[in-house]
Amino acid sequence: MKASRHNGRSGSHGAYNPKHNDREFDLEKADEIQKELTRNNIYWDCIQREAVRHEDRGEDFASFTEVEKGFYDLVYKDYVEGQNARNNAARHSERNRTTDDLRENPKTCPEETIYQIGNIDKHVDYSVLVKVTFDFLNELQERYGSHMHILDWALHLDEGTPHIHERHVFDVVNKYGERQPKQEEALKELGFDFPDPEKKSGKYNNRRMSFDAECRKLFLETCKKYGLEIDEEPVYGGKKYLEKQEYVIEKLNANIKNLYDTIDTWEEIGRNLQAENDRLIKENEKLELKLDDVEGLLKEVSDIAYDKACDTLIDDITDKVREEESTAIENHKKWLMSPERTADKKLRDYAFHQMEVLQNNLKVLRDRVIGKVRKLFSLPEKKDDFIREIMEEAKPSTLELLDKYKAKIREDDANRIHLPKKNRGEMSR
Repeated sequence: MKASRHNGRSGSHGAYNPKHNDREFDLEKADEIQKELTRNNIYWDCIQREAVRHEDRGEDFASFTEVEKGFYDLVYKDYVEGQNARNNAARHSERNRTTDDLRENPKTCPEETIYQIGNIDKHVDYSVLVKVTFDFLNELQERYGSHMHILDWALHLDEGTPHIHERHVFDVVNKYGERQPKQEEALKELGFDFPDPEKKSGKYNNRRMSFDAECRKLFLETCKKYGLEIDEEPVYGGKKYLEKQEYVIEKLNANIKNLYDTIDTWEEIGRNLQAENDRLIKENEKLELKLDDVEGLLKEVSDIAYDKACDTLIDDITDKVREEESTAIENHKKWLMSPERTADKKLRDYAFHQMEVLQNNLKVLRDRVIGKVRKLFSLPEKKDDFIREIMEEAKPSTLELLDKYKAKIREDDANRIHLPKKNRGEMSR
């Protein structure tokens, strides 16, 4: 298990705001916070000097912002007033500042440190983290309290892994007897040298690095006092000096890789849905273009309807004629050959035979008539006349139906899934 300690003063939005630590903001707008657990957070500050749970804060509880503002007003007021007087004497009143200016300036604002033992998969109980950190901070105050002042700290139990945000400020007494915030000079007076005294001070060779190394050593020793087995190998590089925001982002990014397989699956489903939607949309566009050509559509529909109607009508007439004709002749043949008839048998047989010949001839004649009727109805000039009549009769109702159908097409298109293109690079930062 690793014990981590990360420092920072400011980020892209300026000096870190203590409102994040004591939850003095609208929690409904913070999706990363498990609001139902916030009540168990613990807060401490240098004014009230008592650890208080979030849910037990009274009306007189001072926010971290109020505490830090009060500390800067009390401790650095003489320095600000003295420096402003010196600025005025030198005719550089534009350089005048307030204690709030010091508190919000990235160079003189409180520094923030995050303490954590373990990670989201395995970590110590929060009570152990509090005891270790409390003992560690007390030791820091014992050793370095003349130039380092712990302002406040907060235990967060509503963001996954339990961790503590602690804020402090370094200062020195200047040649005018005024106490002013000044980290590097404070560390020098506390006895810290550069990691490499032979080289010049710089980003990778400064007293802050020596102080951090000493703090890490002391923090690990405090962990051991509570029987914790801690990996003592430090993590070098950017992680040691991450800003608070970057530290939080890195924790979130650690989980993103595990989501990629799921994302790939859903993206494949999405691509298939999008392809099907695109196909349907194109078909609808073609259909809608066709629907817009009302005259052409009516002509096409009427042409098909006319041919179908002619075929159906002629077939129905043919069937009815055939049925009536056959019935009439058969009835007459039965009447002719019935016993009641008194005519000569040979004469009746002859008449019966002639009726059968007539019946066969009528079939041939009927087929000829039907052929001529079909031909008549299929003549272009006749067909065109009939189709124009059909179009004129059908046009009003057809337009109404087409408007309803086009509206339905547009509604279907609006309800289809249109997947935005995603950039994974945006997810990892």
